[in-house]
Amino acid sequence: MSLKVWQSNKVTEPSARPSRITRQGQAVLSVVDSSESFRSAQDIHAELRAAGEAVGLTTVYRHLALLTEDGQLDALQTADGELVYRRCRSSQHHHHVVCRQCRRGTEVQLPDLEQWAESTAHALGYTEVSHTVEIFGLCSACSIDTGTAPP
Repeated sequence: MSLKVWQSNKVTEPSARPSRITRQGQAVLSVVDSSESFRSAQDIHAELRAAGEAVGLTTVYRHLALLTEDGQLDALQTADGELVYRRCRSSQHHHHVVCRQCRRGTEVQLPDLEQWAESTAHALGYTEVSHTVEIFGLCSACSIDTGTAPP
């Protein structure tokens, strides 16, 4: 299976809809932008509160949902069911390889997977096919820290 890693610095363009981002929404976006790792709403909320921002957890969730719906953030569900968020560098369809420990994510294109998903679904009579694939593991730095790095 071929694998293409995204190393572009291109930031996803927001949709053409009018922006509904308030000052608090901009603060949420700033916290997300400050990290290459996927972040939970609770993590973002804690960082905002520590910085003196008067924002409630419900407001953080609302803005994360709006920013995700607007295409400015990617959201994925971790293995334990938690939603985490990150601003991706690619506006094209892509997948993520995510560290379970530090939540650092790498964007990848998997053309062979795309072809397999389409052909499998079509062979079973499905149309309008979509899919979600996220890969979780330990990044090399976390593998070294935990002593699980390959020799």
